[in-house]
Amino acid sequence: MKHLITVRELSEVLNVPISWIYQRTSMGQQGIPHVKIGKYVRFDPDEVIRFLRGIDASKTLRG
Repeated sequence: MKHLITVRELSEVLNVPISWIYQRTSMGQQGIPHVKIGKYVRFDPDEVIRFLRGIDASKTLRG
């Protein structure tokens, strides 16, 4: 099983507030890919990188 990272870890890597991460997980298909394990949210770093690379350069995730 791959190592999944927490909301706090992802916010530190991306240098954004934790609240920004939570907002982006509630955006459905356009949000940051994540896995819910009970009440916990976890992220596959490889999926997040693919997601961020796939964002059109003319668009931004505003927060």
